[in-house]
Amino acid sequence: MDNEREKIDFDVLFVGGGPASLAGAIRLMQLAKEKNMTLEVALVEKGAEIGSHVLSGAILNPIALKELLPNYLKKECPIESTVKEDGFYFLTRKKHYRVPIVPRYMHNKGFFIISLSRFTRWLGSIAEDLGVNIFPGFTGKEVLYAKDQNTIIGVRTGDKGLDKDGRPKSNFEPGIDLLAKVTVFGEGARGSLTKDISQKLNLFSDKMPQVFESGIKEVIQLPEDNYFTFSDTNDIHTLGYPLGLDIPGGGFIYEIKNNMVAIGFLVGLSYRNPMLDLYEEFIKFKQHPFVADIIKNGKVLEQGARTVSSGGYFTIPGLSVDGGVFVGGCAAMQNTPGLKGVHLSMKSGMLAAEAIISALEKNNFTQETLGVYSELFENNWASKEIYEARNFSQALSKKGPIKWMHIGAQYITKGRGFIDKMPIQPDSDTLNPAKEGHEDVRSAPEKKTLDGVLFVDKLTGVYLSKTMHREDQPSHIIVHDKDLCVNECFTTYKSPCTRFCPGDVYEIETDPKTSTRRLKLNPSNCLHCKTCDIKDPYGNITWTCPEGGEGPGYTML
Repeated sequence: MDNEREKIDFDVLFVGGGPASLAGAIRLMQLAKEKNMTLEVALVEKGAEIGSHVLSGAILNPIALKELLPNYLKKECPIESTVKEDGFYFLTRKKHYRVPIVPRYMHNKGFFIISLSRFTRWLGSIAEDLGVNIFPGFTGKEVLYAKDQNTIIGVRTGDKGLDKDGRPKSNFEPGIDLLAKVTVFGEGARGSLTKDISQKLNLFSDKMPQVFESGIKEVIQLPEDNYFTFSDTNDIHTLGYPLGLDIPGGGFIYEIKNNMVAIGFLVGLSYRNPMLDLYEEFIKFKQHPFVADIIKNGKVLEQGARTVSSGGYFTIPGLSVDGGVFVGGCAAMQNTPGLKGVHLSMKSGMLAAEAIISALEKNNFTQETLGVYSELFENNWASKEIYEARNFSQALSKKGPIKWMHIGAQYITKGRGFIDKMPIQPDSDTLNPAKEGHEDVRSAPEKKTLDGVLFVDKLTGVYLSKTMHREDQPSHIIVHDKDLCVNECFTTYKSPCTRFCPGDVYEIETDPKTSTRRLKLNPSNCLHCKTCDIKDPYGNITWTCPEGGEGPGYTML
């Protein structure tokens, strides 16, 4: 089969169509024009179109955008709203209290509220105008190496037209080998190829383990006669209920155009209670009186879910290897306490482009030249911003008063706190065993709390995400040992996958006659959030890309 594969050569290949890759591709073409260089640049995106798989809050600090495209307003950058004032609220079960001092990380006044889906589509059109070859609907399935097995020379895209058993159907199309002098990996949090490369080339040698938050977001249409005007505050963040103060996480509500709001909830995957249902916490948040009053009589238009790399500076991998660089979410480019990362992802791509153009001029694509990217990053505002929050996730994972002592000390010392380079646990290691009496494996809130319009169940959320997968293809979710799931994992943790998955991909079925259990997979429900790949306590689940072009179809998130 390999002999039939088409091979296409490029100078630079970007894998992933998010803000990091797109900003990097645009900057690369700008630099090439300045230097009178002609480049063949390609970008592959697993979604059916640019923007269909990206999701974020999103508050955009425009610092990188202004550097990249100073005339962004003339180019009709899709801005939903400008932040008027920040609101930070503490929620109890029934009440809310406005926190009088908003932490400096969360000062967003003058920043932009955007739909990341629309924003990336806009960036994609600019990249194409500059000559970037964009190929949506193609997955980067496998990393290609030179004979030395250490130098990256491109990626192989996924085969199309396979049946459930992986056999070619009549419409089979073999993947293509996309070869490049430099490959830029901008896959977002928990990138599949980045994960494979890290195991082969030790990207995380001497680094702390990456940790994550999982977020669910909706766009809600509000009626004219009940529109929350956001007269003073159109950027709201909350903490407290329903998670309490021991579990990292919280909610947000942002004003967007046409009487709509963006609402979302994030949970740090360092949580310890195996019975915690992420989607149920999201519903509880929406039903809190403070939030419910803002969104009352609304209708959910679109829903989605995604993980965010939140570990900070000490979890950033090696940013370059021979033939490859890493940008954006897969490289942990995130301001965790500020809940922002789009500008950092963009800047990482732009800095990578500067290193790549220098490598092209020298015709040297080894670590010797591509390593300049790390130097550029370390001497840039992006590194300084991430460095100030270098111990924040570690402090956030603590419990009780000690958490707030650490956070307070870090705030005063600009990140150092009591212990610099605080240790952190992988998210897969934090679950406590289920307590006696926890026999249920519910994967959604009780139906009586849902109305199907403003409060929808998981499957309706999947429908509203416009997620589509061909049913008769090999499962892109690999469960290595299903017996472990229904025996050891069920006994110890009561199958947490049925609760941390926001799409009901995982179900435990019990035979009423024999009481035997089986794991039922529904990969067609997958939102590509990758929570399962991260939080599974046994490392028994591996998320891979499905056939290209499949998955969510976001247009507003």
